[in-house]
Amino acid sequence: MLAKRIVPCLDIREGRVVKGVAFKDHKDMGDPAQLAKYYSEQGADELVFYDITASPEKRDVDLSWVEKVAAQISIPFSVAGGIRSVAQAKRVFEAGADKISINTPALERPDLILELVEKFGSQAVVIGIDVRAGEIYSNTGSLSATAKTKWKALEWIEEVQRRGAGEIVINSMAQDGAKNGYDISFLKSVAKVAKVPIIASGGAGKREHFKDVFEMADVDGALAASVFHSKSIKIPELKSYLAQCAIPIRITL
Repeated sequence: MLAKRIVPCLDIREGRVVKGVAFKDHKDMGDPAQLAKYYSEQGADELVFYDITASPEKRDVDLSWVEKVAAQISIPFSVAGGIRSVAQAKRVFEAGADKISINTPALERPDLILELVEKFGSQAVVIGIDVRAGEIYSNTGSLSATAKTKWKALEWIEEVQRRGAGEIVINSMAQDGAKNGYDISFLKSVAKVAKVPIIASGGAGKREHFKDVFEMADVDGALAASVFHSKSIKIPELKSYLAQCAIPIRITL
């Protein structure tokens, strides 16, 4: 059985890591490269960076912080935000990212998924999905631009798999930053249609939430931000707890 992954998430705004609740009221959490180094040393399996205003502002992801992060860590990391073309994705990979993640651009032009897969391989193409009550939302980095799309969540998951996506991050918007646990019920429904690795996002508040999402929803990874940024949960202690619960996890010495 493959080891489950613990994935800190770092939302980027104007070159700084921020964290909000339910996608709003963001607070500054620090420098991306410094936090990346810290999480790498703590034993994170990989990192996810979201340039949260790139898509709403219709701009490219800022590569300066991507390069700085790549210089600090050796664990895999993915970058999301404003990647609308193969050329833009290429620049992100050249800056040091291991994967790219697309969300709103894929909703606006689904053919982009296949174009990226054909160029870089499915293992490097992640689809981020922002879900509320079974509906898919776009442009969630900006309150003024956020919009419900025509897609139902499970239909969109099947669509992005058909187009070759290698991994999917399920962001439960109502759970984001609330620390009440992952959306187990919805993630169980995702498991019935998922053919690629699924990463759960939104709701982690205590170590038991990670245990529950791995055991009950059988996801491949659990993504979190607030509990790691605040250090209310430390990754070595979390991994030790999960190992004691017989959940396959990679322990770094």
